[in-house]
Amino acid sequence: MPTKRTYHMFILSGVFAIAMGFLEAIVVVYLRKIYYPWGFDFPLQAISSGMLSLELYREICTMVMLVIIALIAGKNRLQKFTWFIYCFAIWDIFYYVGLKLFLNWPPSLLTWDILFLIPVPWISPVLAPVVCSLTMILRAVCIVVLQVKGHDVRIKFLEWGLIIGGGVVIFISFIRDYSQIIAQEGLLGKVLALPKDQRFYQAMAQYQPVDFAWSLFIFGEILILLSITMIVIRIKKKDKPERLLEVK
Repeated sequence: MPTKRTYHMFILSGVFAIAMGFLEAIVVVYLRKIYYPWGFDFPLQAISSGMLSLELYREICTMVMLVIIALIAGKNRLQKFTWFIYCFAIWDIFYYVGLKLFLNWPPSLLTWDILFLIPVPWISPVLAPVVCSLTMILRAVCIVVLQVKGHDVRIKFLEWGLIIGGGVVIFISFIRDYSQIIAQEGLLGKVLALPKDQRFYQAMAQYQPVDFAWSLFIFGEILILLSITMIVIRIKKKDKPERLLEVK
């Protein structure tokens, strides 16, 4: 990957993700003016099942946009994955930057937020998704910089296992509370129909989060950081850099 093109792609995809983050924040400003005029907090304000479905579609469209920019930017599977996590992380961070600028929210990084609705609601203090985003940026930068320096970057099976395992553990920490609600309400077989199920709808609107699973989250982060460390050490130790040709 030529150096100039790489830095150019970093800037362009970063600007795209920043714009997406601010756009998402503006949409949330509108939603909070309607449903939380006194300020956003748990328990969640009841909204119609139709509006909840629209929120699901909005999140799907957001993911599609991030995937498309990654497909355009990357030349192979690893590059596509790298650009996806980079854009996702920039988008997520600047979503919160936008909310802070427009609404002066969150009051602190430990303020609870609802992150996603797919396949069930994800909730956590704001600090958790910000830490995830910074980790994704670190991983993307490490991979791209190694490629720019001429290293043949390939992620081994164990390293992929740590990345995926860490991601799954973090995902569980986000969905733990609402997954318990789904299990208690006997709705495990109706996950795709949750927005239209009245029992889940009422339980979601009444739930007040208290304790985040920080131990699970930190364990997942350790697994991912370990994978990044293993990749960098292995490649720098064993792979010889190839001379890159400058593309004018």
